[in-house]
Amino acid sequence: MTTKLTLTVDKETIDKAKKYAKEHDRSLSSIVENYLKSLSSKERKNNKNEYPIVSSMLGRLRLPGDVSVDYKKELTEMRDERLKRKNGDIS
Repeated sequence: MTTKLTLTVDKETIDKAKKYAKEHDRSLSSIVENYLKSLSSKERKNNKNEYPIVSSMLGRLRLPGDVSVDYKKELTEMRDERLKRKNGDIS
């Protein structure tokens, strides 16, 4: 379902946004909607990492230089543990 939204934005910004939308063959509404979704999304993707949780963990753990970590495996295990706790399947 869509609903109408009224925004107050300075004219110069609106003009630039309309120009951008036209150059990219998109509507200004779709650009604003996608931007708002990206702000409210709990799983925003970080440009540097496939998984946002990786960004939150950066710098928290120091490993010796010769240790190789499969972060996808670690993330999968963390997710599984979190789901077990959420569902009350703690063993």
